[in-house]
Amino acid sequence: MVDTITSAPTAVDATKEDKWSSQMYSKHASFVPALGAPVVQLLAPQPHEHILDLGAGDGVLTLDLEKQCQSVVAIDASTDMIDAARKNGCQNALVVDGHDLVDHELANGQFDAVFSNAALHWMKKDPVRVIQGVNKCLKPGGRFVAECGGYMNVVEVRTGLHWALKKRGYNPDEYDPWFFPGVQTYRKMLESQGFRIESIELIPRLTKLNTDVAGWIDTFGFSFLKPFEGDEKERRAVIDERLRFKAVKA
Repeated sequence: MVDTITSAPTAVDATKEDKWSSQMYSKHASFVPALGAPVVQLLAPQPHEHILDLGAGDGVLTLDLEKQCQSVVAIDASTDMIDAARKNGCQNALVVDGHDLVDHELANGQFDAVFSNAALHWMKKDPVRVIQGVNKCLKPGGRFVAECGGYMNVVEVRTGLHWALKKRGYNPDEYDPWFFPGVQTYRKMLESQGFRIESIELIPRLTKLNTDVAGWIDTFGFSFLKPFEGDEKERRAVIDERLRFKAVKA
């Protein structure tokens, strides 16, 4: 498979205007933290360690980490998600955009590890700056362990959404919030910021949704629907066209 970027990093940043809904996330996307066990296993947290959870969402995985190490700081760009993380019992949860981490007081070399699950592909504006921030947070020899959407992730849904916007005269790249890098692309980014790679790979995975594709788009593809705010009929038409494009759900 050719290693390329499906959409180059741009100024698009879906997190700046907080459209995240912790209730929608819990309803349509609870599979996200549920599928995080392998990356937690790769992290192998130790009882004495201080860990930063980057893009922690509603804190479900953070709570799991808290049981295995000395302390966890959970950060996310979404106020709504961090509020949910606090309500769920996360001891230390802060609203911090990953792009801003490099200049944040957390970036002082205090963490044994930075962990991230299903979040880095949302940090599209400047992925290298995000990695710079991670580096500054880590102690010497600290590790960065993460899983995120990679090359060709959700390609059918993404293609359908692009097509639906183009059909209506919009440039879909202006509304696409995701950065799905290939192995070599992200390897180069990590190495350029002083990381030594121990392992990196694309892992194909079929994901069973909690509800349906419409719920998934409402939860994760909301930026594609931004041109149709206030026009529920057209908004649903974009989603329905997407569903007609996709193969029949099993």
